[in-house]
Amino acid sequence: MVEALIRGLVQFKKVRCSEICCYLVDQKTICSLHEQFFDDPSPTDTISFPLDDHEDLNLEYVHLGEIFVCPRAAIEYSSEHKTDPYVELSLYVVHGFLHLLGFDDITPELRRRMQNAEKSCMAHLEKNNLLLASEISTTYTEK
Repeated sequence: MVEALIRGLVQFKKVRCSEICCYLVDQKTICSLHEQFFDDPSPTDTISFPLDDHEDLNLEYVHLGEIFVCPRAAIEYSSEHKTDPYVELSLYVVHGFLHLLGFDDITPELRRRMQNAEKSCMAHLEKNNLLLASEISTTYTEK
């Protein structure tokens, strides 16, 4: 569940936070947001909009921001690279969360810093069984 994953991240990173919004959106929506806010209509996996600074002690209520994630991107990437789409989707949420904390990936050095933080967060989530997973087990038997 996305909520449990985000709660785990907030606790792990010791972030003061009252609210985070995370939206799972279709490819058309993520492309529209990408174009509207970044002047790039191409598909992407995650877009984040930081709002309040979690380190601002003058704020009683901290709305850290909004994360938009495209599950279709995770499915396509996982299909191509033979990985678990739920783990990939978890990584996209982690990536968006880190952007809300001020991490960036626009230079090689910043990208390395973010990737190290992603690895640390993913390891914590995995250790605590907080990675997203299919909650529906289906078995198909041909008749």
